[in-house]
Amino acid sequence: MPLPPLHRAFALLHAALLSWRCMLCGAPGVDGMDLCAPCAKELPRNGPCCARCALPLPIAAAMCGQCLRREPPWDGAWAPFRYGWPLDRLETRFKFGDDLAAGRTLAALWREEPAPVELPALLVPVPLHRARLRQRGYNQALELARPLAAMLGIPLGQDVLVRTRDTSAQTELDRTARRRNVRGAFAVRENAVLPDHIALFDDVMTTGATMAECARLLKRAGVQRVDAWALARAPMH
Repeated sequence: MPLPPLHRAFALLHAALLSWRCMLCGAPGVDGMDLCAPCAKELPRNGPCCARCALPLPIAAAMCGQCLRREPPWDGAWAPFRYGWPLDRLETRFKFGDDLAAGRTLAALWREEPAPVELPALLVPVPLHRARLRQRGYNQALELARPLAAMLGIPLGQDVLVRTRDTSAQTELDRTARRRNVRGAFAVRENAVLPDHIALFDDVMTTGATMAECARLLKRAGVQRVDAWALARAPMH
């Protein structure tokens, strides 16, 4: 897939000033990215996976056992990668290490993956609380969503949802605690224009608690279909 004009221009400028270097091993980068071909090949693609929640599965199946027992509040999912080595290293550097170059590489990798056939009318990144946003300086979900939305020609609804409560980090909690942690932590912004089909957007989906809370809000606000999009889906442990 050809690079978007802005990314292509950046790639040419970067190449003229400094050679691309793999962020994982230091070897020369390829395809206008700070990633070499062998490391890019090691990135864990998410297949086969559950069509409903994108949970990695050992064999192809329409739905995982968890979704068969209790369907999630969203209608479909897209997570092209599995959360594991070496993608998790890039994600950690981007999310917690102020490494925007790692985010740019992750966004470029996502753009190369085949998109769902039925695209949403609006892409809505999961918001950060204003306190967390001040601390980090950027919303990692929004930064990943911008280039993908531009490539797919989908409007970006970055102000549709607001995080009303600063929650504890989900990484430290189990499944039940994650659901409790995000309950009532989001709201649909007043006067937000909501189309019938929206895709929620986040960097990593682990148990799906955050996506579920946001999807329920959007459904209650009148959205007919909500999809869950994430760069990577964590395996079940």
